[in-house]
Amino acid sequence: MLTIEDCIALSTLTPQEVAAIAEHEHIPEIVAAEFGHYLLHDPKGEVRIARMIHDDIATARRRGDYRHSARLKLALKHFVETHHHRPAGSA
Repeated sequence: MLTIEDCIALSTLTPQEVAAIAEHEHIPEIVAAEFGHYLLHDPKGEVRIARMIHDDIATARRRGDYRHSARLKLALKHFVETHHHRPAGSA
């Protein structure tokens, strides 16, 4: 049986990136891991994921949750460094 940790690892996203997708889309993390993996294989998917995390940062700031905003900024930074703007076809 696969655990949530296994599914997140298979998605090639970090737990924080998956959590940000889940938060943005209002879906369980297991579904967010699958959705994130799907998006990484879509030509515009990396931009969509980065936008989701950015939206989550703005939402956290609006409600005054600066600690969560800071955690999301770290997740966005890691995502951009490891996924965003890679050459087409590399996943």
